[in-house]
Amino acid sequence: MGQTTLHPAFRLLEGRPLEEALGKLPTPCYVLEEKGLRRNGEILAKLANDTGCKMLLAQKAFSNFNLYPVLAPFLVGTEASGLYEARLGAEELPGKEVHVFSAAYREEELEQLLRYGDHIVFNSLGQLEKYGPKAKAAGKSLGLRINPECSTQEGHAIYDPCAPGSRLGVTRAQWQEQGGEELLELLDGLHFHTLCEQDSDALELTLKAVEQKFGDLLPKMKWLNFGGGHHITRPGYHMERLESCIRYAQNTWGVQVYLEPGEAWALNAGYLLTRVLDLSKNGAFRLAILDASAACHAPDVLEMPYRPPLHGAGEPGELSFSYRLGGPTCLAGDVWGDYSFSAPLAQGELLAFGDMAIYTTCKNNTFNGMPLPNIYVRRENGALECLAQFDYQDFKNRLGS
Repeated sequence: MGQTTLHPAFRLLEGRPLEEALGKLPTPCYVLEEKGLRRNGEILAKLANDTGCKMLLAQKAFSNFNLYPVLAPFLVGTEASGLYEARLGAEELPGKEVHVFSAAYREEELEQLLRYGDHIVFNSLGQLEKYGPKAKAAGKSLGLRINPECSTQEGHAIYDPCAPGSRLGVTRAQWQEQGGEELLELLDGLHFHTLCEQDSDALELTLKAVEQKFGDLLPKMKWLNFGGGHHITRPGYHMERLESCIRYAQNTWGVQVYLEPGEAWALNAGYLLTRVLDLSKNGAFRLAILDASAACHAPDVLEMPYRPPLHGAGEPGELSFSYRLGGPTCLAGDVWGDYSFSAPLAQGELLAFGDMAIYTTCKNNTFNGMPLPNIYVRRENGALECLAQFDYQDFKNRLGS
């Protein structure tokens, strides 16, 4: 077994063989860990209790609502990216806050959105001017997303909202040029979201930029949303620095601080189980085709890109037998990555990718007519329960009726 056997993504398996821990489930399938979700929730709730900040669940990363009751005791509400997520949060977590941000709102959806959302965050001064008065009259708390122009991303440019020419957030120059002061009375809060899977040093740097660019506006606000991308539940995360940032904002500007992590709620709390369909060799490369597709079942593997942890596997060349693992679609780049194993792979062998609770079930697709994997949960007592099953009709119904 490789050194990655003890990767945090697999600690809840407690060293047990996959077949023993997870049973003989049909593959590919997702398995979510109730214990992992609760553990993450407890960490985030302690942060909230210690500092007075409020924690939101960003549903764009995790929206398996059957498990919202597990997280409910630890959060004040949800963050939505539009109408459907807002409705989901309102319906599945009744009585909790619903915060909404969209790069642009559609006029015909605004009426419905105001039924579900409590906090409406605008992406531009134009949209604030157009829709703000109606939302304010409906009793909503209004915010504006700002762009502090402080890039802290390395290697993940697709997730950098502070890149030159970004469409996300209002810069200070735009605020000045487009008459932000005239709309100030509509605003209750400011929102920035610039991080992606980062530690609190990046937040500390960003907060300094926020103060430099928008510090004069913050004392006039009721709340400040630090956005998401905080890897708070990752082992080794610098919690004390995060707490310091929260307290600084609260004490300096008198604002209520919100955080809206997505990944942190479900980090290392799920797997994607897959089996080896075929084995071959091309020159120096051993190839294995799996029944799970990176392109369809974990799109971030290609978009981000990244190499997900694999149970019992090592880096290429670390163990005796190295393989390039690919999916079954026609996309040449449908590749999970290169991994090594202590023994040759066999057809039908069960593999498990880790950290598959986030940006998978809410982002997968049916390219090539690929079936969607069923979704299971492993309860804290070890019992496996099916949350959702998919078949041909789920593929067909997306395309017509």
